Amino acid sequence: MTDTRFVSADDIRSAFSAAMSAMYRDEVPAYGTLMTLVARVNQQKLSADPRLKARLEATDSLDRISEERHGAIRLGTPQELAMMRRAFAVMGMYPVGYYDLSTAGVPVHSTAFRPVGDASLKRNPFRVFTSLLRLDLIADAALREQAAEVLASRRIFTDEAVRLIEKAESEGGLGEADAKQFVAEVLETFRWHDRAIVDAGMYKRLHDAHRLIADVVSFKGPHINHLTPRTLDIDKVQALMPEHGIAPKAVVEGPPTRECPILLRQTSFKALEEPVSFIGDGGEWRKGSHTARFGEIEQRGVALTPKGRALYDALLNQTRAKVRPAADGSNADAYEAALAEVFRALPDDWNELRKAGLGYFSYSLTEKGRAVAGRRVDLETAIAEGLVQFDPIVYEDFLPVSAAGIFQSNLGDEATQEFVASPNQIMFERDLGASVLDEFAHYSEIERASIEACFAVIGQALAAE
Repeated sequence: MTDTRFVSADDIRSAFSAAMSAMYRDEVPAYGTLMTLVARVNQQKLSADPRLKARLEATDSLDRISEERHGAIRLGTPQELAMMRRAFAVMGMYPVGYYDLSTAGVPVHSTAFRPVGDASLKRNPFRVFTSLLRLDLIADAALREQAAEVLASRRIFTDEAVRLIEKAESEGGLGEADAKQFVAEVLETFRWHDRAIVDAGMYKRLHDAHRLIADVVSFKGPHINHLTPRTLDIDKVQALMPEHGIAPKAVVEGPPTRECPILLRQTSFKALEEPVSFIGDGGEWRKGSHTARFGEIEQRGVALTPKGRALYDALLNQTRAKVRPAADGSNADAYEAALAEVFRALPDDWNELRKAGLGYFSYSLTEKGRAVAGRRVDLETAIAEGLVQFDPIVYEDFLPVSAAGIFQSNLGDEATQEFVASPNQIMFERDLGASVLDEFAHYSEIERASIEACFAVIGQALAAE
């Protein structure tokens, strides 16, 4: 039973998401432009496709589209990661999935904090892709040690934020006043700071090692580096961005355009070059610049099963063996053509995807199904006879290659570097202080529960007769 003394985690998450969006809109005006564009494209898509609108309304997913956001932060130490996990738990957000980005030239490994229950996702599906810097991947031992010293000296959470996190843990929640204060205090962790905590020389050395390393180590906190609205037509948004003074990255990351969207497609606008100040030799502030924050848009499709994901990964690798997308976009057309050609091997029909066991679907009874009595049928017969219908389960998570592609496109063409592939989920979970949820098991359970719910109702009707 919910304790009425406390504000629900869903409400706290919604308040935090709204506060984060307002702050980022103030800090990065182009984000506001992007939000307006996405809202317009979504409305046009729904107006042009009544069937899509009807199914979103039927599955209680339409309202969440306009509120949907994901953000991304990059942390420097295990202690920061562990406290961030505790802060997100107050908002009903839990770590799902492990991502090793070292394979794509980015020295981090990551998880996604998000709500996991269906009701919570419908209330507000705010997600934060959270990366931990891999200092062990910095080849320069002296620089690695200096970076560790800088990170050890900073405190990214306010004392009041920590106090409220501990209070929520010990008392089982936060009252209205504390919840409001919690949102304000934790928001400070994500705020932009234009004064570096290193001098210009140290910044250059970090920058030369990898621009992402400089972004993580050089500042007081892990400023939110992008917020991402969800669109129903990413190709349309990509095409319209230049008309609104926004230059998109050359290639949309992820699968190609499809009638039946799968997984996740992402695009972004180039990171902003922003003025910052560095500590001088005499303690004075010296002007400089830093590039990190950008805007991103996503389009989400059906979650794929392990079989479907293996096929997706194989097709993506096959495409990239033919045409490797250049950071400067010079071969974008060739890459997109190869992507479309290769992905013909993956069915572009909901029922074919379902019957082949490539995607996860949620099943529900039709009116005819709710009224049925007198005989037992298997699932396929029930679908064929119109007793049961199915809808794709939205992919709520991320893709390592796509995430790395977004990172790299916003770090500059020269930022692509080679690191030895070194996934280490055990170390990550130790630093996190918890295990990450397996996304496949999660989607599989949602699908299984929906099937059981259908046949529980049909079974009751049969038993009643």
